[in-house]
Amino acid sequence: MYIKRAVEETVLKVSQTFPVLLVTGPHRVGKTTLLQQLMETGRKYVSLEDPDVRYLARNDPALFMQRYTPPILIEEIQYATELLPYIKMSVDASKRKGDFWITGSQVFPLMKNVSESLAGRVGIISLLGLSDAEIYGYVNEPFTADPERLMKRLQNTEMKNLNELYARIFKGSMPELYAEGSLDWETHYRSYVSTYLQRDIRDLAQVADEMQFYNFMTVVAANTSKPVIYEELAKASDISAPTAKKWLSLLVSSHIVALVQPYYHNALKRVVKMPLMHFLDTGLAAYLLKWGNPEALEKGAMSGAFFESFVFSEIYKSYLNAGRDPPLFYYRDKDQKEIDLLIYQNGTIYPIEIKKAASPGKIAVKNFHALEPLKSPEKFGELNALKVNVGTGSVVCMANDLIPVDGNNWYVPAWLI
Repeated sequence: MYIKRAVEETVLKVSQTFPVLLVTGPHRVGKTTLLQQLMETGRKYVSLEDPDVRYLARNDPALFMQRYTPPILIEEIQYATELLPYIKMSVDASKRKGDFWITGSQVFPLMKNVSESLAGRVGIISLLGLSDAEIYGYVNEPFTADPERLMKRLQNTEMKNLNELYARIFKGSMPELYAEGSLDWETHYRSYVSTYLQRDIRDLAQVADEMQFYNFMTVVAANTSKPVIYEELAKASDISAPTAKKWLSLLVSSHIVALVQPYYHNALKRVVKMPLMHFLDTGLAAYLLKWGNPEALEKGAMSGAFFESFVFSEIYKSYLNAGRDPPLFYYRDKDQKEIDLLIYQNGTIYPIEIKKAASPGKIAVKNFHALEPLKSPEKFGELNALKVNVGTGSVVCMANDLIPVDGNNWYVPAWLI
């Protein structure tokens, strides 16, 4: 059963704009399934996971291009990046849009080659696991704090209680888990991790000790929604801090983890500059940390961290699926004031606090005032031209309805995102 993906319109738009469309993302998130669903009659399909095809592509790319002429969909291009210069020559000669659709599960060896070989010729889309909008059939739209937009969305969104939400958080976002006759949850993630370690980490990233990397992944999962402190990750994983930094970059490049950069402005003098990390698939994180069921996860010590990472990933995906870079940051200063998420666009910053509680109270927005200097930078010795507006704030929580906290901030139910 194919689940309609929110990014379909973006894919077609990019294909009509560029001669090459590249869809990247983790294994098993449905990159090839999506493109096969959208393929027009006459487009060929070839997978570089086939050893014979891969051998031809690597050793005689010119002959490969004669055999597999455009329009074509090439799966897992990272296994034969030797093709990229030949794809460039082909699109430069034809000038046709959408000639090549390619997928890649690994960004770190791929993007450097793509940027060098196909600069200006390729449109890149990142595909992650299923969003709530895709699973439940809602309209995908980039998350904003606009109460009017949220009111309209409320009319077409079904309320979920705590148990239902944690069942979703525990299950994760892999499409195969939502298909008819789907695999057992534990079997699926065991296979996923094994494939990731063997194909991507060992073969492409050339990490010598797979089990040590697996242990590092588990440590990162245990620190989801926390600031990145490489020394602590290294100590817990029994590796060096430079290795921890390198390995975390592999998880980011693999779309397993996202880093949220701190928002910096000259008027905010005491901002901590370390990024925040979120596991993008809470089901994978739950598997790595050996949570056995949604009830145990909800009652456990990491319940709040998983809730935060789930909310972040839904907001993050809402932008990616619309073909936009997520304009997401967070705030933390040396006085321990934190704001979980900031959306910055069009000269306005929108603060978001994420709380598992059903009624967090006004204390949930108490740190929003830390952004006040942005409104009057001249008072802090900065140019008035650096002024940033502070927009409507949100407390994403387990409230049953969209309710105002005060004149500037709203409780937003997590199931409404």
